[in-house]
Amino acid sequence: MDARPLNSPRAHFVDIREVLPEEEAEQATTTTATNGDNRPDGNKRANRAAKLRDSRRQQRPFSRQISLETGFSVLNREKNNSCNNGSCSGERKALSRSGVSFGGFDSAMKGAGGSMEGTMRKADFSLFRTKSTLSKQNSLMKSRKERETVASALHEHTQRDEGCAGNREDESVNRSVPAGRYFAALRGPELDEVKDFEDILLPKDQTWPFLLRFPIGCFGICLGLSSQAVLWRSLATSPATQFLHISPFINISLWLLALAVLFSVTITYLLKFIFYFEAVRREYFHPIRINFFFAPWVVCMFLAIGAPPSLFPKPLHPAIWCTFMAPYFFLELKIYGQWLSGGKRRLCKVANPSSHLSVVGNFVGAILAAKVGWNEAAKFFWAVGFAHYLVLFVTLYQRLPTSEALPKELHPVYSMFIAAPSAASIAWNAIYGEFDGLSRTCYFIALFLYASLVVRINFFTGFRFSLAWWSYTFPMTTVSVATIKYAENVPCTISKVLALTLSFMSSTMVALLFVSTLLHAFVWHTLFPNDLAIAITKKRHGGNVKEKKPVKRAYDIRRWAKPSSLPFVTSIRKQSSGGKDENEVE
Repeated sequence: MDARPLNSPRAHFVDIREVLPEEEAEQATTTTATNGDNRPDGNKRANRAAKLRDSRRQQRPFSRQISLETGFSVLNREKNNSCNNGSCSGERKALSRSGVSFGGFDSAMKGAGGSMEGTMRKADFSLFRTKSTLSKQNSLMKSRKERETVASALHEHTQRDEGCAGNREDESVNRSVPAGRYFAALRGPELDEVKDFEDILLPKDQTWPFLLRFPIGCFGICLGLSSQAVLWRSLATSPATQFLHISPFINISLWLLALAVLFSVTITYLLKFIFYFEAVRREYFHPIRINFFFAPWVVCMFLAIGAPPSLFPKPLHPAIWCTFMAPYFFLELKIYGQWLSGGKRRLCKVANPSSHLSVVGNFVGAILAAKVGWNEAAKFFWAVGFAHYLVLFVTLYQRLPTSEALPKELHPVYSMFIAAPSAASIAWNAIYGEFDGLSRTCYFIALFLYASLVVRINFFTGFRFSLAWWSYTFPMTTVSVATIKYAENVPCTISKVLALTLSFMSSTMVALLFVSTLLHAFVWHTLFPNDLAIAITKKRHGGNVKEKKPVKRAYDIRRWAKPSSLPFVTSIRKQSSGGKDENEVE
C-alpha cells in the first residue's frame, strides 16, 4: 500500500487504466474458488463463474473507463470503424480530459484557468444573437446531465472559482447589467472603451461582425443633418434673412440627404435588432446610449418640421405628429419613472449630458404639435419638458459628490446643455406666436451656455474622432434657429449678424464632420471599431479589487479644528485619541 499524506495532490488520483472483461472474470473465479474451500457449495459457484466467463468472451468486447479528472464515467464500446479487409486494429479510445480536476482542483485551475477561459470565449459571437439563450441551453444540456453525478462534490469549488466561462457568460448576457457597472468598467467617448483591469465576453483581437459594431449612436448623424434641414428652411423663409436670397434648393438637398441617411441607419439597426437582440438590449441598459433611443423619433419630427414647402405645400396631418410622438412619450414614461422612483437608475446615478436627448424631444414635439394645429398638446409637452429640464440641469450643473468628472473624450456632449433651452424658446414662440419674455429668457440661457463653451476651446480638442463629435451639431443648429427667431422679433444689425455667425459655424461644423465620417467609414475603415461596451461582464472578474478608502465623517470636528502649537494641548489630544483607539479594540 502506497502511503502518501492525505494532503498531497497525488492522494486524490487513482489508477484509471482499463479493466478488461477477461481479467475481471478471472478475478471473480479466483474469489469464488477461495470462498469455495470454506463453503459446501463452492464448486457450484466456481462452475457458474466459469460459464459466465465463457459467455462474456463470445460477446463483443465491452470496457468501462472511469476518470475522476472529469468527475463522470463513460461507457465505450470498442468497435473500430476503420477496419480494412476484415482486419481490425486493436487500438482503444481513451477519455479526453477537460483539465478540471477533482483532486488538486485549485492548483489545476490556477495553472490552466487562463487558457480554458480563452478557449471558451474564442469568437463566441452567438452569445448576442437572438434566441441565443435557448440554443445555448440546448447545447449545454448533455454536459449538465453528465455533471449531475458530481454536482455536490464540486459545488464549493465552482462557487469559489468563477473561471467556468460558459456559466459566467450565460449569466452575464441573459441578465441586465447594473448602471453603475457601466461607469465602473468603461471610459472614453460615450463610455465605449473598457478599462485596463476589466474583462469582456468577446475577444478584443478579432474583428466582430458589422452589426455588433454598429452602435445606436449613429442616429446622432441623422440628428445633425435633419436639424440642418430645419436651419436652412428658416434661412430661406425668414424675413430677417431675406436680404441673403438663399435658394430653397439647399433645404431640399439637405432634407433628402437626411432622409436617406435616416433610412440607411434605421434599416441597419433593425437588422441588428433582429439578429443580435442581446446586444441591443445591452445598449438599452447603457446609461448613455439609452438616451439615443429617443433620437430616431426626434429626427423624424425634425424632418417633418423642416419639410420643403415645394414638396409639401399642404399643412401636415396630425396623424404624423401622433406617429412620431407616441413612441417618444411611452419611452420617456419609462425613463422618467426610473428617475423618480429612486432605484438603481435614479437621476443622480445616471445623469449625463446625453440625458438632454430625453428632454429636448418634448420641445421638438411641441413645435410640431403647434404646426399641425394642436396647441393644447404642445403646451402639455412643453410643460413636461421644461419641468424635467430644470431638474436635469441642476443635477448636472452642481455635479454631486458621488459623480465623477466626465473623461476628456466625452467633452463634446457638454454642448447638449444649450439644446434644451434653445428648443424651448422656439417651441414657446410656435405655440403663442410671439417671442415674449419667457421665450427670450430660455434663449438667453442657451446663449450664455453657448458662450461659456466657446471660450473654452481647449475643452473640445486633443482627442481622436468618434461619433460623439456629432453631439456638437444638433445643439449648435438649434441655437442658430432660435437666434433667427429672435432676429425676426428684434430686427437690428447685431441680432442679424449673430444669427448669420451662428448659422455659419453650425453649417461648417456639420460639413467637416460629414467629410470626416465618410473618410473614416470608407477610406480608413476606422469608424466602427469593436463595440466593447456591450461585452462587459455583469460582475468584475479577475484583477485585485481596490480597497475602499476610509470615508471621513463630515461631523468629525477634528477635520475642521486647527492644530494647536502648544505642547500640552498636543499631548492631551494624543492621549484622548489613544484611549479612543483602545476602546475600539476592546
